[in-house]
Amino acid sequence: MSNGGTSDIRTMEEFSAYVGLSRPTVSKYFNAPDSVRPATRQRIEAAIEACGFTPNLFATNLKRTRTRVLGIIVPTATDPFYMELVRQVEELASRAGYVLFMLSSNGRPDREVDAISRLESMNIAGAIVVPLGTEGPSARLVSLERRSSIVYVDSAPDAGTPFVGTDNTQSIGLMVEYLCRSGEPPGFLPMPPINRNAEARLAAYEEAMAKAHESARVLAVPRQLDWDFERYGHEQTRHVLEAGLPTRTILCANDRIALGALLAAWQAKVPVGRTEDARLRIAGHDDHPFARYSGPPLTTVSQDIRGIAQRAMATLLARIDAPETDDEPMQEAALFAGQLVLRDSA
Repeated sequence: MSNGGTSDIRTMEEFSAYVGLSRPTVSKYFNAPDSVRPATRQRIEAAIEACGFTPNLFATNLKRTRTRVLGIIVPTATDPFYMELVRQVEELASRAGYVLFMLSSNGRPDREVDAISRLESMNIAGAIVVPLGTEGPSARLVSLERRSSIVYVDSAPDAGTPFVGTDNTQSIGLMVEYLCRSGEPPGFLPMPPINRNAEARLAAYEEAMAKAHESARVLAVPRQLDWDFERYGHEQTRHVLEAGLPTRTILCANDRIALGALLAAWQAKVPVGRTEDARLRIAGHDDHPFARYSGPPLTTVSQDIRGIAQRAMATLLARIDAPETDDEPMQEAALFAGQLVLRDSA
């Protein structure tokens, strides 16, 4: 291995000469490190550490008919669920020899279109997408489906496209059963209708209440279509408290709404929890990282983010390796069960 001129190494050809290996062997390593022999991998990694070379994988990928670039589009970059999903997917993509680009639609259809256009310009091999809206994938997403392998996560698409998410019927049902068994049946504070996940959780609540032979009680009909769930939960709970509690138990469609509800109860001096002096129980869904630190700590349902990420990536890579044809059967959804997390709020 040459030890001179390391600061001038800029291209794969120069690095190949520096490490003393062929250009195809070096490229093979950067595409998938496990695809070369252990001794060769160690030799290349020692050279990288010595000279600090980093290949321009993006430029290299653009020259290929089949790239090693993957995309992921999420509705917001501030939600912990989506950021943990991105972290898990990025790690799995790297292990498989892919570069992952994350883009956010910021809850806006026009930004979703921009994100799709950017991924198309990168000539991606495939993408994981959390779509906006309640009407199914937009025309631009359908167009992307025709050009690349797509797997949807969190918000179910139309039938025929792979989907990986939480089994809302099971997870919401689990919480409703617990709340009915342990106290007054819950009213439901739904999510704003920003995607099909919102509809699914509302339907799951109504189904679970019917199964428990209780009347469903939806506490608010959301008007806003933004992702400021904490503000929405705070405002709606404040209105409910001012009008008089129709129920002593509130199940929120997600933990971010529940955090806002907890603040409204605290401001109104309404004790929340399972103690004898408590006047209200509040529960959520998702197991937000802040849920265990709220006052009181929030009872919720955890989602299997790791399992969702692994299944989504496995499905995406399988589709990239063997794209479906029109003659093959439609893909079914892969749904993961939630786990009840009991804390002091309900």
